[in-house]
Amino acid sequence: MPDLTAHPVSSRAQYRKFALAAAVLSLGFIVPLWRLFWFSIGDELHSYIPLMPLVCGYLIWTQKSQLPTSSVSARKLAGFFSLAGSAATAGYFAVSHSATPATVENCLALSTGAWLLFLTAAGCWFLGGAAMRVLAFPFFLLIFMLPFPVVLREGIEAGLQHGSAVVADWMFTLTGMPVMREGMLFRLPGISLRVAPECSGIHSTLILFITSLLAGQMILRRPWKRAVLCLAVLPLALLRNGFRVFVLGELCVHVNPGMIDSPIHHHGGPLFFILSLGPFFLLLYYLRKTEPTGAAGPASDSEK
Repeated sequence: MPDLTAHPVSSRAQYRKFALAAAVLSLGFIVPLWRLFWFSIGDELHSYIPLMPLVCGYLIWTQKSQLPTSSVSARKLAGFFSLAGSAATAGYFAVSHSATPATVENCLALSTGAWLLFLTAAGCWFLGGAAMRVLAFPFFLLIFMLPFPVVLREGIEAGLQHGSAVVADWMFTLTGMPVMREGMLFRLPGISLRVAPECSGIHSTLILFITSLLAGQMILRRPWKRAVLCLAVLPLALLRNGFRVFVLGELCVHVNPGMIDSPIHHHGGPLFFILSLGPFFLLLYYLRKTEPTGAAGPASDSEK
């Protein structure tokens, strides 16, 4: 049966109500959101978090012409997200007051997740289903405001760490460098190198992944091409990190073992990240070039 209580209202009234709800909601979560801000600016991995609301706000502004003039309230969906937000809130209070409190990352992930779920519920209730379909991608990007739980962070770091070691080993072998690899340890002539978790490149990989999502949404039309661009981030990350280990090893062997303490080791991450942007943008250019004429941006209604 149709929901007789749901009815379209003017967009201006909808947006005013949603803005008020978002303000009240953010005020209610002001303490955990403030803690999230200070945590993110002091943590190298999560330093991008304060930028995510600005990025999402810009995307919403660029899509304002696509918003419907009226939209039926998606109250069932709002109820679902409200229940999920309540569960996340209960989880936050449970872990923060337990005998063995969770880590800062885990607590902030739960509190921020609860705020985001309630915000999405408010969007479904006040903006309506049609408007939320248009704004689905900006709302989805807000998920990157959640800090990585410790277990997930360590798992990603370990995967990148081991993958980078394998790629570096291949590069040493291809160039004829005498090398003996024992897990993360490389024994080279005159020096030994260990690929530490700090060398996993998780921060650069995450930034490149977010960039791939944004570039795919704004430039590419076909979903499978967007998927290809996102999936390409992983091999690019492993090649970048493996190449960094390879370059450092070559410098230590052929120039000076003291290169292990050089800026290229301790502060060379941004340089190798910039190098990885080359093949990334070449792939993006190729995918965009093979799109049908006038295919930039989101798909039109006729192609959905």
